[in-house]
Amino acid sequence: MKLLSYQRDDREQLGVLIDEYIYDVEQLHPDLPGSMNLFLNYWDDFFPIAQAAERVIRKGGPFAKQGIPVGQVHLLAPVPYPSSCRDGYAFRQHVAAARRNRKVEMIPQFDEYPIFYFTNHHSIQGPGPIRCMPDHFEKLDFELEAAIVIGRPGRNIRASEADQHIAGLLIMNDMSARTLQMEEMLLNLGPAKGKDFSTVIGPWLVTLDELQPFEIAAKPGHTGKNWNLEMRCQVNGKQVSQGNLGDMDWTFAEIIERASYGVDLYPGDVIGSGTVGTGCFLELNGTGKLQDPTYTEQWLQPGDIVEMTIDGLGTLTNIIVKEETDWSILQQKKKQAS
Repeated sequence: MKLLSYQRDDREQLGVLIDEYIYDVEQLHPDLPGSMNLFLNYWDDFFPIAQAAERVIRKGGPFAKQGIPVGQVHLLAPVPYPSSCRDGYAFRQHVAAARRNRKVEMIPQFDEYPIFYFTNHHSIQGPGPIRCMPDHFEKLDFELEAAIVIGRPGRNIRASEADQHIAGLLIMNDMSARTLQMEEMLLNLGPAKGKDFSTVIGPWLVTLDELQPFEIAAKPGHTGKNWNLEMRCQVNGKQVSQGNLGDMDWTFAEIIERASYGVDLYPGDVIGSGTVGTGCFLELNGTGKLQDPTYTEQWLQPGDIVEMTIDGLGTLTNIIVKEETDWSILQQKKKQAS
């Protein structure tokens, strides 16, 4: 099942995507709620009802082909108001390449435990314009990722049981302003301002039953589901990144285990995978310069169109927009005392 949120009459509306048509969930069944957050909070009650209604429509039921064509609506983030947003660090290929490009050894702790950071869940957005300030354009970057959404609450969740808490998967673009990020992380804290302006998710939430044909085993020594899903990113129609979700070393189940240690996870929490190998300009530029000192770096510019596609999850499209201001916090550094 593909669950999405879209704008209707200046408010969010929860819908189900069936054969390129959107059906409001209340249209499927009068007991279903109109918002994703409420749906997720009563996942075990509402999801079976929605599944049964979807099957009726697919069999030519009374509302078949009476939905709205998906191209005629303004899609929001599938979870417009997530209760939190964490982002993991699950792909060894990306971490190893980034460290190699900085001429430092691979950090052994990567293979000991999964990590994540918190980002600004109030800056979650869906398809459409990404508004950026002048400092964001100092090495503005995309990051190609997948993410899960929590559907069942829990605390101290073991990895062997964690997949039961996942409502579904979606595409994530962890936008990054690299100059801001690198500056603040010199103080061993962050990332913060380099990340907090936008995290994009969408275009819809795909439930795990629909992804069952793509399931593969976790890597040796790891626990949880993984999926053989190709991942690609295009900028202005040119492919710049390609990977596979099945290359995750740490599984979402293992990230959930660590995230829930001594902490409650709630329906609507979003947890990203971290960047797939080749999944950002920072890595691509570093590799290019390592191979050719004359390599020209590429970063996102105003007007760029970023399209991320993951097999089975759809395509997430955004355009980069420059805010009309010259205000810069990078220029507000205090001088050292003499």
